[in-house]
Order: sequence, then C-alpha cells, then structure tokens
Amino acid sequence: ENAALSVVMFRSRFARLDFAPEDGQLVIASGSIPVYEKRGVYQLVCERLEKAGVGGILLMLEERKKRLAAEGLFAEELKKPLPLFPARVAVVTSPTGAAIRDILNVTRRRNAGIDIVILPAPVQGDGAAEIIARQIDRANELDLGEVLIVGRGGGSLEDLLPFSEECVV
Repeated sequence: ENAALSVVMFRSRFARLDFAPEDGQLVIASGSIPVYEKRGVYQLVCERLEKAGVGGILLMLEERKKRLAAEGLFAEELKKPLPLFPARVAVVTSPTGAAIRDILNVTRRRNAGIDIVILPAPVQGDGAAEIIARQIDRANELDLGEVLIVGRGGGSLEDLLPFSEECVV
C-alpha cells in the first residue's frame, strides 16, 4: 500500500495493447525486473499488460461451461430442431436497444407476416440475469413463441456477463 515500483513499457509493446490504460485502472503487468545497481533501484520492464479481471472472468466462464456440459446441458440429443418458418418469435431483450431494431428489420424484410412478442429485460447491470431468466421462463410457460431469441447488441465481456449466468444458460 505504501510502496511503489517504477514501470516502463516500450512504445512498440504499448502500440500493440488492445486498450488505453488509465489512471486508477487495475491491470496485470508482466515482464522483467532489472536492477539499476548504482542506486539499488528496481524497475518493471513491462512486456505484457492486460486489464485485471478479464483473465479471471474468462477462466470462470470456461469452468462454468465445462461443468454445465458435464451435466448434459448442451447435449445434441436434447436440442429441438428450429422450425423453418416460425409464425411467432418471442424475443427477450431491451426494448430500446439496437438488437430489437435489427431483429424487427430483418424479420420485416424476410417474413413480414411473422408475429414478434417482445419480453423486455435489461441486458446488463445488476439484476439483469435474473430478469432475463424470468422472461425466458415466462415465454416458455405461456408458449409465447415457436422460437425464442435471447440477445443484445455487442459489448465488452463484462457487459455480456448476464447472458452467461447459470440461471440464464
């Protein structure tokens, strides 16, 4: 807490980063630690820098995927075939996001007569996963569509986490 370590990253390495480091941001830095003997000073020569948490999130997601696969959740024999021309599609997403606009645009172009039932849900933030899961259950219980789309537009790994929560999967 009261210590400091000087860090340097050479321009060629810095140019390859996929994010712009900011003051106060938590990162994981790795590299070599040479000693400047005349002063007895250590310095980290950073060769790799990543946002803290992303590696941990990916590991958690991979472990969850393996565990759920071992339970048979993704088994091919449990999957139902998709109807070629569904008459009604239920969509769990944000009613104001880009994803629903894209879905409505594509369905209008390809099959203007299709019924779309929108089940509104926040797609990120606290409590989003639970609401998404409730809307999935609601769509299934009330048989609101032959096909169910659960989605959102793009986003960072953190933004997409509600869709990887066990209650949603």
